[in-house]
Amino acid sequence: MALTDGIAPPELTRPAMGQVRVRTLLAIRWLAIAGQVAALLVVDVFLDFELPMLPAMAAIAASAVVNFWIIARYRLNDWHHDRAAAIYLAFDIVQLAVLLYLTGGLDNPFALLFLVPVTISATILSLRSAVYLGLLAFICVSLLAVFHLPLPWPEPGFRLPPLYDAAIWISLVVGTTLLMFYAWRVAEESRRMSDALAATQATLSKEQEMSALGGLAAAAAHELGTPLGTIALITKELLHDQPPDGETHADLEVLNGEVARCRDILASLARNPSAGTDPAVSRMAFDALISDAADLYGDDETEMRVTAKATTVAPLVRRSPEIIQGLGNLIENAAEFSANRVDLEFTWDETLVELSIADDGPGFPPNILGILGDPYISTRPGSGRMGLGVFISKTLLERTGGSLHFFNHKQGQGATVVIRWPRHIIELTEDQPMGSTKHDGG
Repeated sequence: MALTDGIAPPELTRPAMGQVRVRTLLAIRWLAIAGQVAALLVVDVFLDFELPMLPAMAAIAASAVVNFWIIARYRLNDWHHDRAAAIYLAFDIVQLAVLLYLTGGLDNPFALLFLVPVTISATILSLRSAVYLGLLAFICVSLLAVFHLPLPWPEPGFRLPPLYDAAIWISLVVGTTLLMFYAWRVAEESRRMSDALAATQATLSKEQEMSALGGLAAAAAHELGTPLGTIALITKELLHDQPPDGETHADLEVLNGEVARCRDILASLARNPSAGTDPAVSRMAFDALISDAADLYGDDETEMRVTAKATTVAPLVRRSPEIIQGLGNLIENAAEFSANRVDLEFTWDETLVELSIADDGPGFPPNILGILGDPYISTRPGSGRMGLGVFISKTLLERTGGSLHFFNHKQGQGATVVIRWPRHIIELTEDQPMGSTKHDGG
């Protein structure tokens, strides 16, 4: 068994990278401008330090001009894509470097602000853009360590020891690097999980639509049975009143045959177990549900062995879209990657209901066995598939109260998935309404 990768709708791809609203970057830059102006005024007016105010204010004005230019060109609800956002953040890094050059370089405590644009880039941009901006910040920090105007200070000739300057440089470089990769990793994990959950919801919605369609078919079969029965009865009575060799008799025989055909079709729809919401087929014994899922998702080339290891009566469960789709993905995987056979073994007792899905294929790759169930984990890299199959199955089955366990057997040959439910969660009582559930989330 390996991972089903082609389950999510084709329009759901990897999370979009480098998209940020125009108003978000505008707000961040306005906040930076306000902070820079306030810092300059406090140092120059209240602390009475000599600062090159004209060039420093010119650097701040350039940042304001960029904001006004963006406002004139874009709407606030527009999106900056990866390249545009990276360019604007690169400008912020360079503008900060100019200000620091004018006010003491790395001796200025506000050199710590280099972390801000790099962290922002790591959370919203692609890794490549974040690395480029990190390199730009590294170059600026390195240049400022050597080239800068003296730090404004009341006592002339004040200078920090070179060793301290080197320590500041190292701390900024190391801090920028670690914070950039940490922020990118956390943001990427959030993007992956959000997109994978969207794919799971789309899959469940599709299964629910099919289930509702089946319920509609069952209801139609029930409602149309009575009028068709009346038509058949009247047709038979009319046949008795017509001579056997007459044209009307022949037409009535055709009509009677078509009515019988309609009744057979409706009876077939009523018997179909996939008729979702009809109570007659939504309540199923656990062993019947497993056999139904095996029939739906197995293939003709693989032998499906369904075995029960309990002697008592199987618990009654709801044939929910979550269970059918979740089990179906795993069974389909097992059939695809098996050599000849898939074994479905299930058992239950007073407290637990358990199902084991095992195949005789190559098994799970050892390097992903410990992270199965995470999104975008695929055994077929480069195939163009999303690697969401096991994640979707795990999410759907956990919503029903189940827990999944993955391992290989027979010295690494063949894969096994074990699903366990607490019996009090999955089992339906005879008088429990079909719309009620005992477990609302995973």
